[in-house]
Amino acid sequence: MFGIGIPELVIILVIILIIFGTGKLPEIGGALGKGIRNFRKASHETQDEIDVTPEADAKSSDKDTNA
Repeated sequence: MFGIGIPELVIILVIILIIFGTGKLPEIGGALGKGIRNFRKASHETQDEIDVTPEADAKSSDKDTNA
């Protein structure tokens, strides 16, 4: 995992624990989870909104051929 082993992860977690303390860690985790959830939701919404079918062009060309 990106060249980070268990000892490095433990050191990072200890530093985070020292900086933020035990009281703030659940709040930080919740905020991080909400941010990731919102990002995923927004990325799925943009995929659903992108529609490349030229429906308007097809309808206008049908009207031109019928006239």
